[in-house]
Amino acid sequence: QFKLIVENPEKPVAPGLQVTAFVEYYPEREEDVEDRLHLLVEDEVVDIPLLGLIPFCHLEIESEINFGAVIANSKIISKEISIANSGSSSGTFEISYDGVVLLNIKPTSGVVEPKSIATVNVDICTDVPRIIKEVIKVELEGHGYTEVWVKAAVVEQVLKVLGVPCGNTLECINFGPVYFGCAKTEQISLYNESPECMDWVAVLEDNAIGGEMGTDLHRSADAALQDLNLKNSARDVDVSTLILCVPNQGTLLPYEKSSVTLCFSPKKCKRYCGVNDSSLKQDYVLFLRFEAAGNNAGYLQALMNRPHHTELALTGSGLPVMLTFTPGPCIKFMDCFPGEQTQVLCTLKNESESLPVTFNFCKTAHFNISPEKGKIREKSAQDAIFTFSPHQIGTFKVKQVVDIIGTALEKNNLQILKTKSIHQIYLSFIGVCKSKRKNVIFRINPGITPMISSATGQFVADGTGQCTDTAPVAILKSTQTQIHTHQINRNCKSDALTAFPNDRAASIRPSEWNKTYRTIFTKTERYNYIDPEFTYTDHERLSKEAHKEYYAEFISSLRQRRLQRDCTRQFYLYNNSVNMDLKPAEGLISPKISVTEFQKEKPQFETLPLDENCLLNSRKLAAIGSKSSIKEIWSGLNAMPSSTQEKKECSLTLTSKQLHQVLIGPSTMDFGDVCVYSTTTKKLHIINNLLVHIWIQIEIEIDELQQTSPLSQVVPPLTKTHIPIVFETNTLGIFKRSFTYSINNQHFGHVLVVAKAVSLELELSAREVILNPIPGYLAGTEFRTTVRIYNPRNHPAKFTWKPIITDKRTAFSIQPAKGFVEAYRDLECEVVWHPGFSSPEVGEFKLCVREGNTIKLKCFVKVTIHT
Repeated sequence: QFKLIVENPEKPVAPGLQVTAFVEYYPEREEDVEDRLHLLVEDEVVDIPLLGLIPFCHLEIESEINFGAVIANSKIISKEISIANSGSSSGTFEISYDGVVLLNIKPTSGVVEPKSIATVNVDICTDVPRIIKEVIKVELEGHGYTEVWVKAAVVEQVLKVLGVPCGNTLECINFGPVYFGCAKTEQISLYNESPECMDWVAVLEDNAIGGEMGTDLHRSADAALQDLNLKNSARDVDVSTLILCVPNQGTLLPYEKSSVTLCFSPKKCKRYCGVNDSSLKQDYVLFLRFEAAGNNAGYLQALMNRPHHTELALTGSGLPVMLTFTPGPCIKFMDCFPGEQTQVLCTLKNESESLPVTFNFCKTAHFNISPEKGKIREKSAQDAIFTFSPHQIGTFKVKQVVDIIGTALEKNNLQILKTKSIHQIYLSFIGVCKSKRKNVIFRINPGITPMISSATGQFVADGTGQCTDTAPVAILKSTQTQIHTHQINRNCKSDALTAFPNDRAASIRPSEWNKTYRTIFTKTERYNYIDPEFTYTDHERLSKEAHKEYYAEFISSLRQRRLQRDCTRQFYLYNNSVNMDLKPAEGLISPKISVTEFQKEKPQFETLPLDENCLLNSRKLAAIGSKSSIKEIWSGLNAMPSSTQEKKECSLTLTSKQLHQVLIGPSTMDFGDVCVYSTTTKKLHIINNLLVHIWIQIEIEIDELQQTSPLSQVVPPLTKTHIPIVFETNTLGIFKRSFTYSINNQHFGHVLVVAKAVSLELELSAREVILNPIPGYLAGTEFRTTVRIYNPRNHPAKFTWKPIITDKRTAFSIQPAKGFVEAYRDLECEVVWHPGFSSPEVGEFKLCVREGNTIKLKCFVKVTIHT
């Protein structure tokens, strides 16, 4: 089978030259052939073996497909396995699987070309937590059967709350008693015990069973019933202001821990502020839920099918400051004189049984307090001395402010506690400072004239010789006295005020140029000194007056122009067919409304707070969800953002809290039993609880869902809509596939589609029927009964009744003999026995369903013979 083609050289081959020979192999049958080629070189013989091998394939496949640890989120995940052919001819493979876990394998058979690799996709569904360890049998050409193991660990997405720093699992945090206005923080750690990244959000369950808001749990039932109205008002409190969680949303990497600060800051209910009960206590029992954001978690929760979440109980009590003063709150000091002081001993008592109190007295004039600040333990007392040391004469009524010091959150950084005043107590201080009486003792002037003396200079009052800094000025209207007026000045009409005659130093001073000064008695015009270096000239005075008049006119013109514009605006505003140039309600008197006519306004949680530090709570989410459900839109939505506002809002990156308010679901759409070649539709609900537009896009690459439409919608704010998902298959068996969707083309999710493709099938109400004679009719004429046909499938079924003919033939008939049964409907058929001399009393029929099942029906006749 070998052929040698060569031309041997006649002469020796020179160095550097070569001789070429060709060997051809032409096999005649499928077998390996061996031979030898002898090469004679001078006196040496070289054997060259010849091998003729038939082409064959050499297929190899991996022995294991390991998906590792994955999250049970009802998602279809796939991996590829390679089948390599290192042979010289094509090889075929065939895959078979009969395990418990549903595996989608494509392709299950094929051909691998020489020197190439074929890939096979293996899909698993992560619908329930479990350990997957299945075997796939692969038949390789020329290699036989090979086992390939498919392994995966499907685990739940677990979010744990751990204590700091011990790391134990927390179920409850007790903040204990806290003063109203104070804040107390606790550190916890969130741990993502799962192999995938997790977006989480915190939700405060303020309407959960077992929760308490502002209730004194230590009071008796009778006392609680008496204050029932006040207790019910606590339900109107926005609990998200009492509990802070920083941060309240975020992202955790696989097996990552993150520190979270919880803060409890109780606030007194507004209705409690009027209650004079210093021992009023408010206990709180709340539940904080940490759960994964997105992936339809909110929708599953709305359907009462909650996803895995972690719930943390929070307990704490709000207490008022119970600091009493004895005596107090009005403290009256004894009267005293300047330079003296009086004291009052006051006892400060902390009536609280669980918390100490830190106080600080503010500075107040004429009063001193010792000590000014301090700390009193629970159920303890401390003495303080109030001192009244006046600096002037009079009656002093002072409000003394006592600051109660506590820790509260800083506005800029909610994780830092700042010491400040959380409460103020007011005391009334009353003190009187009286003036001393001074006896004036006259003594004889020894001869030296003092600075101030009497007219004779003999007697001087002791203690009145202090000099003042300013000259005494007498204020008297000179026109009202005419006793000493000179005759020349009798007709003087000036009402100028002048000084005493002996205060010449006070009267010679610069004054206004147009004022006239006269003496107090004779009304003589006195000399008035005007400094020419500092006074205005006549021209400057006139110029100044002109400037004042000019600016006064300018401001007046501006005012008139503004008023004219307002009148014009009002004219155009009310000059229409409705108002007829009349201002609405002008001149009308508002009706008097009684206080009893006011109704209690219920808090409306239409919009969520814009503060990112504020927690989501279940009551607000439920209120917004109910409003969105009412506003349901079925059609007319845009497929793409069109307006400027829609384009801006649909390009936003949503936070975890915002994603939690977008509900898309259900996450698993179970179509149940679906007939092949039939179409079934289910709704994918979309609820947008945000105040902005969102853009939903669906990406479907599954042949069975290709009739789904529309695949893109812009959902307005606070709106509910749906997209019909259409399923149609031509292949019998269980179907499990998932498709993906995106929100604003940035946030992705998925929906699992589950169905069981079955053939048409009809069911009978009974497999055996007995025909009895109808009362009142002849026995030989009426024997009949009915049987009901049920169609449990989603597609109409065509049926035909076929009697089973035996040697004795049949005396039974069924009407209708053929027809249709609509989907999920039933049809009643009548079975009749025709009596005769040799009519058989037993018959049998076949219910044949086109492209479906076949059922047998046996009929019996019960004949009664009367003698």
